[in-house]
Amino acid sequence: MSMPPAATIAQRLQDLGITLPPVGVPAAAYVPFVRTGNLVFISGHIAKREGKAWVGQLGTDMDTETGKAAARAIAIDLMGTLQAAVGDLAKVSRIVKVMSLVNSAPTYTEHHLVTNGCSELLGAVFGPEVGAHARSAFGVAQLPMGACVEIELIAEVA
Repeated sequence: MSMPPAATIAQRLQDLGITLPPVGVPAAAYVPFVRTGNLVFISGHIAKREGKAWVGQLGTDMDTETGKAAARAIAIDLMGTLQAAVGDLAKVSRIVKVMSLVNSAPTYTEHHLVTNGCSELLGAVFGPEVGAHARSAFGVAQLPMGACVEIELIAEVA
């Protein structure tokens, strides 16, 4: 697989109006990322809005489109952490896996659509070859600080 040039990723981010944030401070006893060999494991990031946990439960007080927007916001934070881990997003040769946890009512069944908010943005930024990834999306009873979505990511780097 060929790696996209740095200008391409930077240009895509700029075209989408995205400025990557700095790495957030972990809220518990863990590190934001671990690199082993050519893999970078990014710890779960919760959805945030205006710097605070984006609180809500899908199927109770939040709809799928809002959840999708929250997952997109997480993708931006994940890319910020990934950039800190590798120094330059052009070094990413593949987004390998995304795992999404959706705070949802027992009857809610659109976890996959919420997670598309993250997956679609990763595809738009990294392109179809590098951005296409394996994925899991789960419904859970609750997430830290009442967040509506939490997502973790595994990437392969050069």
